[in-house]
Amino acid sequence: MKKVARLMAVVARIALWVSGIGLVLMTAFIAYQVFGRFVLNNTPTWTESWAVIIMGWFIFLGAAVGIREGYHLSFDVLLYVLPARVKNVLHTVSDLVIVAFGIGMIFYGWQLAEKTWPSTIPNIGITGAASFFSLITGGVLMVLFSIERIARRAAGMVTARFGETELPEEDR
Repeated sequence: MKKVARLMAVVARIALWVSGIGLVLMTAFIAYQVFGRFVLNNTPTWTESWAVIIMGWFIFLGAAVGIREGYHLSFDVLLYVLPARVKNVLHTVSDLVIVAFGIGMIFYGWQLAEKTWPSTIPNIGITGAASFFSLITGGVLMVLFSIERIARRAAGMVTARFGETELPEEDR
């Protein structure tokens, strides 16, 4: 299980780096757009389309990493007063809900990509399906990371909060 955790840690780190680079790129593209509009009086039309596509990547990749690290949105007040065994059950239920949500992202993202494949985003010349690749990839990572959390919990090595066993830093 530790090998799987290390592999998933590498995948999460790559996703986080891609997400961070995407955030910087999107900021640079928008800054260039503002500069072009107000200084050069010649607005580049490609920047907004690329910024929206890149934004999808850093949002969905970052969200998937947040799920792996246990930073996703949750209602934790009840967990402070419950026994560890019940906490583990509720964390597993939460992870299963995230798996279902990730599967929905993959399924519906794929459908959207199929329907928009023939169209072209005019100002950048790529398929309209490119807008949904981040949704599909984010869904895949959410499913993988949630299944990993369930497996680690079953093996007794979980990164969830509230007194559960933490993975050492090198296994994150």
